Amino acid sequence: MRAVGLVTEYNPFHNGHLYHLQQSRRLADAEVTVAVMSGHFLQRGEAALCDKWRRTEMALAAGVDLVIELPYIFACNSAPYFARGAILCLDALGGIDSLCFGSELGDLAPLQRYADLLNQHNATILAQTQQLLRRGVVYPVARAEIMRGLSPDVDLTETLSAPNNILGIEYLRALAQTGSAIRALTIQRQGPGYHDLEGQGAISSATGIRRKLKQHENVALYLPAAVGDLLQTVLDEAVIPDDDHHLRLLLARILRGADTLIRLYQVESGQENRLFDAAGKATTLGELIENIKARQLTRTRVQRMLCHVLNDVDAEVASQQLDRGPSYLHLLGSSEKGEKFLAATRKERRLPLVGNYSRIHNQLQRFYGQGSNELLLAQHQLQMELRSSDNYALLQKGFSARRQRDYFEPVRRVGLRED
Repeated sequence: MRAVGLVTEYNPFHNGHLYHLQQSRRLADAEVTVAVMSGHFLQRGEAALCDKWRRTEMALAAGVDLVIELPYIFACNSAPYFARGAILCLDALGGIDSLCFGSELGDLAPLQRYADLLNQHNATILAQTQQLLRRGVVYPVARAEIMRGLSPDVDLTETLSAPNNILGIEYLRALAQTGSAIRALTIQRQGPGYHDLEGQGAISSATGIRRKLKQHENVALYLPAAVGDLLQTVLDEAVIPDDDHHLRLLLARILRGADTLIRLYQVESGQENRLFDAAGKATTLGELIENIKARQLTRTRVQRMLCHVLNDVDAEVASQQLDRGPSYLHLLGSSEKGEKFLAATRKERRLPLVGNYSRIHNQLQRFYGQGSNELLLAQHQLQMELRSSDNYALLQKGFSARRQRDYFEPVRRVGLRED
């Protein structure tokens, strides 16, 4: 069974995602679509609009065959780590023939050239990037300046400023760095840009949809019908993150003291004091973020840092996780066709595949061996996922005492669909 991989957030699933899904299946001539999807906290350091199980149901309703969770430490991170984690998940699952991603260019060749340049000059680029960051240049501008020096004959300005191009380049780099045999494909992004708030026809960015929802506007035009029904249920039940809840949880953690923040991931030397001072003044989540921002700290970097503060992510543990890669694969949902694919590719799988976590401790012990360092790393990943799920539950307006949901939420399943 030919399978195409998709790297997704589906926050929420919309008509642009549906186009990407359909075109990916066509371009790859695939029988099965496999989405590696972020969990409760996303790449730009934001809490997802609705939980990972609801977003899985949306994906399955729209025609995705398998949904695998991208572990927290990769999902809530910069593009290189985000991409590497997704590629490692797809490779470890086994049986994935191709990866298809959307890009503003819609042309693989220039993206591949840029990815090759980055890989060839990686050490130089890292050193020069750090120098520019210390001078107060923000990361995207620093990277663009360095690359123009390496490739003066090519105008990379537009390529480097487009978010889907940037992610696409990192997927290509990760495929090369990991030695993956997965073939890369790209399709051109349709409709408005990533940050655009207004729709074009029946397509809107996820950012625009979320903004409209905050303003209590109808977004049904931009969603597949089945997805719209599922999202309306989420809104009716008020199981969405609330900024006031989010702020209070962050303040409770930060105000324990600046010295308690030093060990946390992405809190660099001196930033713990900035966080503590900002927490003493902020009355809204937006204020907290703005008060922490600095010349060398983008809003996205601050938001990711705050996610790691909220989830108490130890810097040393995070580094180990990023070096090791995922220790297990979490299956969130499957169609009947997806189940057949998993059965057919079982021998190709290189990591444990778990549904809910009811038997995960025994599964990990059998796979890695009692007392092994690999088992310890897997347990660190597990604890990180559990904390992020619990904290996400506490962010919701419709607060529920039912936490630790990873232990009892079933894998979402749907019947075989007609193509």
